[in-house]
Amino acid sequence: MGPLSNIKVLEFSGIGPGPYCGMLLADMGADVIRVGRKGTEGLENKYDIHNRSKRSITADLKNEDTVNEILKLIDQVDVVFEGYRPGVMEKLGLGPDTCLKRNSKLIYGRMTGWGQDGPMSKLAGHDINYISLSGALNSIGRKDSNPLAPLNLIGDYGGGGMHLAFGIVSGLIHALKTGEGQVVDSAMVDGSLSLMSFFYSLKEMGHWEDKRESNLLDGFAHFYDTYECSDNKFIAVGSIEPQFYSELLEKLEINDEQFKDQHNKELWPELKEKMATKIKTKSRSEWVDIFAGSDACVTPVLSMEDAQEHPHNIEREAFTKVDGFNQPNASPRYSKTKTEIRHNAKEVGIDIDTVCSEFNLSREAF
Repeated sequence: MGPLSNIKVLEFSGIGPGPYCGMLLADMGADVIRVGRKGTEGLENKYDIHNRSKRSITADLKNEDTVNEILKLIDQVDVVFEGYRPGVMEKLGLGPDTCLKRNSKLIYGRMTGWGQDGPMSKLAGHDINYISLSGALNSIGRKDSNPLAPLNLIGDYGGGGMHLAFGIVSGLIHALKTGEGQVVDSAMVDGSLSLMSFFYSLKEMGHWEDKRESNLLDGFAHFYDTYECSDNKFIAVGSIEPQFYSELLEKLEINDEQFKDQHNKELWPELKEKMATKIKTKSRSEWVDIFAGSDACVTPVLSMEDAQEHPHNIEREAFTKVDGFNQPNASPRYSKTKTEIRHNAKEVGIDIDTVCSEFNLSREAF
């Protein structure tokens, strides 16, 4: 069992960052009970990774009797979290003031895009909107094109679900030490700003231009970008340090004197063209063989399908098969408290009888 075994969590169902937070907690061994919407019973999707290792119940949160039983359940858990707009849980009679008054050690997590206050707090939005206000979106893409809409990893998952999980665990440590519960206000705009902190530092130190494709780590440098190979597949090059850069040039068999001036930004566009021409002469697999075992920091750009077959991922068991479904394994790993994925996502509402019995709740109220 993982390091969070014996921690009981009540998750009010949502999409994206909230379920991902619940998955992280469940992967670490927490007993996560997901409250779904009444009327969705029987739905099943074992491929919904976010809901693996969780128990599932349904409830009509507009029914007073049901809400009273949910409050009894909240009395007995360590963590509650939700992802509704500010004020919704209060209207349902399940707000943090009500819950903490009943369970003073409770950690009450709140996942929103804009936060619990501020002029935009009650507005709709998505990952692309939250990262647009943090400076992240403006920093991603090529200089001669629009900001690139990235996968929703920055706002929803890194700045959202992962930050909420960290906030919950931090709150749990405080509660264990002091007996004092609290609210965790996790906003995706705040989280994406936190993820951008390194770049704000570089900007203030004069080492970062606040425009796309103008810096070391945004695809401007010839030694930090992706390149197309002869088979139309790609490799990723990240040879920043001089010893790694030297090995890159050696493996590419580049002897051009201009390349020795690695950090001359005026040369980067020309050097990138030369490197692109060189890399285009061989297939990705040929370059993989050439750079195998090298510290040049060159790797293949893999599809999700290819990633499952890569020898390193196989050796590390980075993927695991559960009931025939190959999926990313729990992360991080622990030397003592081993983690495990107990099962794929369950049929919605299937655990209602067990949960009612275990927590002494009225089955009729559900």
